[in-house]
Amino acid sequence: MSERLQPGDTAPAFTLPDADGNEVSLADHKGRKVIVYFYPAALTPGCTKQACDFTDNLSVLAEAGYDVIGVSPDKPEKLAKFREKEHLLVTLVGDPEKQVLEAYGAYGEKKLYGKTVTGVIRSTVIVDEEGKVERALYNVKATGHVAKIIKDLAI
Repeated sequence: MSERLQPGDTAPAFTLPDADGNEVSLADHKGRKVIVYFYPAALTPGCTKQACDFTDNLSVLAEAGYDVIGVSPDKPEKLAKFREKEHLLVTLVGDPEKQVLEAYGAYGEKKLYGKTVTGVIRSTVIVDEEGKVERALYNVKATGHVAKIIKDLAI
């Protein structure tokens, strides 16, 4: 199981394909704060709710200086379908090899309906302008999570 990140850690660098197959790097966002959120699968109810919440609050977050990147193990084609179907504005990137998910501690053992399974741990990591972890939240809920982030960050 991968190690969970702690505030003050350097956020692991990554470059992953977005829904259009273009490369998106954490380094592209240097100088801005970035909310990197990890979710199990595009086009599923909880993940749809979470992605729609981020999209609905994107302008509020952007005005406060935050960019948002959603990471899942999905391929770009599925991310494109997800974006089109749900009219998402948030940047979605795919990590089919799960290397970034593991580097961020967002992949490993978790409880699902009382059973222990290995999979994506719904997580959010807030990275500051210098690329350091400001907050690392694990096992978050899909519903209400964006509102909680906005409240916790006093946006």
